[in-house]
Amino acid sequence: MSQINAEQMARVKATAPVLAEHGPTITRHFYRRMFARHPELKNLFNQTHQTTGSQPETLARAVYAYAANIDNLGALGGAVSRIAHKHASLNIRPEHYPIVGENLLASIVEVLGDAVDADTLEAWRAAYGQLAQILIGVEANLYVGAAWTGFRPFKVTRKVRESDEITSFYLTPADGGAAPSFEPGQYVTVKRFVGDLGVDQPRQYSLSDAPHGKWLRISVKREAGKPEVIPAGKVSTLMHDGVEEGAIVEVTAPMGDFSLKRGVETPVVLLSGGVGLTPMVSMASALIADGSKREVRFVHACREGAVHAFRDWINDVAHRNANVTRTVLYERVGLNDRPGVDHDLEGRLTPAHIECYAFVPDADYYICGPIAFMKAQRDSLIALGVAPERVHTEIFGSGALE
Repeated sequence: MSQINAEQMARVKATAPVLAEHGPTITRHFYRRMFARHPELKNLFNQTHQTTGSQPETLARAVYAYAANIDNLGALGGAVSRIAHKHASLNIRPEHYPIVGENLLASIVEVLGDAVDADTLEAWRAAYGQLAQILIGVEANLYVGAAWTGFRPFKVTRKVRESDEITSFYLTPADGGAAPSFEPGQYVTVKRFVGDLGVDQPRQYSLSDAPHGKWLRISVKREAGKPEVIPAGKVSTLMHDGVEEGAIVEVTAPMGDFSLKRGVETPVVLLSGGVGLTPMVSMASALIADGSKREVRFVHACREGAVHAFRDWINDVAHRNANVTRTVLYERVGLNDRPGVDHDLEGRLTPAHIECYAFVPDADYYICGPIAFMKAQRDSLIALGVAPERVHTEIFGSGALE
């Protein structure tokens, strides 16, 4: 792969506005083209996100961001690290990059036609080569540090219903070995064969317990979807309906750069929406297991009591540990929901709630939930004067915080 020079950087940067306009068209074409020529790669990509168009849109935004900052990659922040962790969790390898590059460059030409001259195309070839080299290097280090590479068989030793939507799966290595350590907040990829698609499908799930060597626990939300808008979750449905105790599932090593800072004394604020509480449960569990006396505020918002997972667990943690407080909001409060026990507040999490229940000077803030939820809470915290580097977010699926 060729090195990019200053003139080529300028050409790539100059095309950023074109990508902003035509990016989704290019990326949709790219995925269709690549899958037609390399159907085996469907196993690496969420095909539901292809159907909804969210994955092409996410890729278009990422390509635009790279083009706009080609001369100052530091402006991309932690994006490279986050992408590399996702890739390593999916077992993306160096040999995949030339395939992606070939089809992406061809798609640019096939969509934009005569608007792309030979020098501009060569500049993009060099730019892609630079990005591929960066990611391959970061991913190589992640593979070296991983507990294993590729997919490893795990046995489901327990299956526990946590709410109407969320079920936990306790996973132990099928070979009888110890469960690996990990950083609280990390995730694993689980692979299941989806019959109506005819391919394996990977899904990433946060680990929802402290690292202790006994098991890995994932807590999976059944994705119901929305008729004629978003298809129901294929893998989550298979997990809920087709994976019972004793089953074997294929799992990758823990990955992810959204993780709890340990070995410090700063307060911890955990902000979650819906199933976004799963990494927060892992973080809180680890703090308790470590015997930490750090102040912990656990603030969780969900639609209603029926979908409130880990309610009794967090209540018990807050009762037993004076340094832990919990605040729960239900968007809809039912007749049988007990104030102060099941929930504390009614409605959605607002900036006023953040200031009252979540704002702690010098704390580290961890946020996980739907994209709009995370953006709102991040913006509220920054408006209160929280330094951006103290606000940590986790994004699953296709999407980005703008």
